Amino acid sequence: MKAVVFPGDRKLEFLEFPDPTPGPGEVVLEIKASGMCGSDLKYYRASGGAASLGFKTSGGPVIAGHEPCGVVAAVGPGVPENQARVGMRVMQHHYRVCGVCPHCSTGWMQLCIEGVAEVYGATGHGAHARYMKCPARTLVPLPDELSFDAGAAVSCGTGTAWSALHRLDLQGDHTIAVFGQGPVGLSVTLLAAEMGARVIALDTSAERLARAKEFGADVLINPKTTENVVQAIKDLTHGLGAHLALDASSSPAARAQAVRCVRTWGKACFVGEGDTVTLDVSNDLLRRQVTLIGSWTFSTVGQADCARYIADRGIDLDRLFTHRWKLEQAAEAYRLFDAQTSGKGVIHPS
Repeated sequence: MKAVVFPGDRKLEFLEFPDPTPGPGEVVLEIKASGMCGSDLKYYRASGGAASLGFKTSGGPVIAGHEPCGVVAAVGPGVPENQARVGMRVMQHHYRVCGVCPHCSTGWMQLCIEGVAEVYGATGHGAHARYMKCPARTLVPLPDELSFDAGAAVSCGTGTAWSALHRLDLQGDHTIAVFGQGPVGLSVTLLAAEMGARVIALDTSAERLARAKEFGADVLINPKTTENVVQAIKDLTHGLGAHLALDASSSPAARAQAVRCVRTWGKACFVGEGDTVTLDVSNDLLRRQVTLIGSWTFSTVGQADCARYIADRGIDLDRLFTHRWKLEQAAEAYRLFDAQTSGKGVIHPS
């Protein structure tokens, strides 16, 4: 089968791999949708790809893509039918782990005490190909009401947004400031608006701000054209500040603003990966009783709950995608995505 790999330095290659065969406890998925995530850009851009970022691979090129969604094409020995069966529509939790430690047994496999053996799309073969092999225990059923594209979104970006909002204990009478309106931030805006909250969306891209408005944002702020972002948010909240803030941008300035824009007893959450932040601990946190939360992706339980919520409420998650690509168009897809001004893309390998 033909598959996409990231050698690094903003290059992309198509290589041939054998069709995978499931071993004991494993399945092979026929990938119907493979989402493109901001994390993929790290591997795409890095000199030497994922390996140069400290990810240990088993050797040789690794198939990209960590937002898999598709149908079970083959089942290995020892997999019970109620866990996986041929033709089953599924999402996938993109980590291979021990499966039995306290974190794995509660669905938080990325926190495995033994360490993550493989991150699909980074250290293990991912979903930018027609087929993908994985442990059956990493599968999460896809509701019939949702498309494969929607399932791919829930499999990383939208699931991450869902988990972060629950960690923030968002309520309908809250005002939340969302820094960054890429795929994750836009999912936060969509879900927070659906839950009844007032959303202040921030981004330096006019195109992304326009999409945030379409997805339910009440107020738009462009930090490039706003002299004092924190004061602007306080002006919108009777001088108090937002109840909650979430940074999905990973910008050091945005992170600091996210903490400083919340009111006394407020909460701020960091979701965007990488980079740093500098805070005045006493004035920014302690003396305002501010809670600062780090939130990393989601559990299998949260992934299932997110998909069910979207299905039950008829939320049109498909409109999160601005671009849909065939596998052979992957090079063009990543060149566009690398500019980080457009919406979310998805690859259809089969």
